[in-house]
Amino acid sequence: MKLTILGCYSATPRAFTNPTSQVLEIRNHLFLIDCGEGTQVQLRKNKVRFSRINHIFISHLHGDHFFGLPGLVSTFRLLGREKPLHIYGPKGIKEAVTLLLKLGDSWTNYPLLFHELESNDSEVIFEDDRVQVSTIPLVHRVYTNGFLFQGKPLPRNLDIEAAKSHGIDASQFNNIKAGKNGVTADGQEVPNLALTFDPPLSKSYAFCSDTKYSERIVPIIKGVDVLYHESTFLESEAHLCERTKHATAKQAATIAQKGGVGQLILGHFSTRYKSLNLFKEEAQEIFAATSLADDGKHFEF
Repeated sequence: MKLTILGCYSATPRAFTNPTSQVLEIRNHLFLIDCGEGTQVQLRKNKVRFSRINHIFISHLHGDHFFGLPGLVSTFRLLGREKPLHIYGPKGIKEAVTLLLKLGDSWTNYPLLFHELESNDSEVIFEDDRVQVSTIPLVHRVYTNGFLFQGKPLPRNLDIEAAKSHGIDASQFNNIKAGKNGVTADGQEVPNLALTFDPPLSKSYAFCSDTKYSERIVPIIKGVDVLYHESTFLESEAHLCERTKHATAKQAATIAQKGGVGQLILGHFSTRYKSLNLFKEEAQEIFAATSLADDGKHFEF
């Protein structure tokens, strides 16, 4: 599992920082999560192939999280895209994007499929044989979701030496990989567990931005390998959280601790602060396994 941070700052873009957008690679999928202004340029800088992006997840309809989307949709058209593009986001996202396409007479020449969300409960919005994606209802000034990405269990790996020791013919190896028991030359059945190794554990990733402190999400993110949680403010500005519906670094760390997550990544930083290390220091008072997002930073898990 690999995470590339394209942008992780709040509100307005600057010459050296970008609003929220990131790319998650998990089980051969490449998912784009949020699409603030400048996302196309950041994708280029980080050498992300546009053709690999088939699913885009938008948390909410504030500009710093989706104003880059219409431009990206149009660029796909200019590049001659033919395969479908799926966009998951709040109700209204289809109208917002297609209005610009209509006014610019630039309809896509590829299938553009919107999956509009309006439930206040967690729901599965994408699933195949490798990955499941669910919403994480958040508390912000407008309807907002985070997203939980879960790799499905991997198949068990064949233990060739164990198979040989039981005298099992190689012609059975594919069936054993598929989960079937082995059969010896004299007809004795050998359990699949005795002929295979435990697979690597599948990874999971939770994206939570923007939101005020809400313990409602704890059961949803329980035990995830990695949690990205917004931390717009430090505790010195905690009084702004209720009005803006944002969180502090300590509040993000508290969610990580209560959720028993493996690692916390902080992001969505207000640009009022001189050093990002202040966020890390505050969070680590509660949750030691804390890292900082930054534009262009890569995480591999």
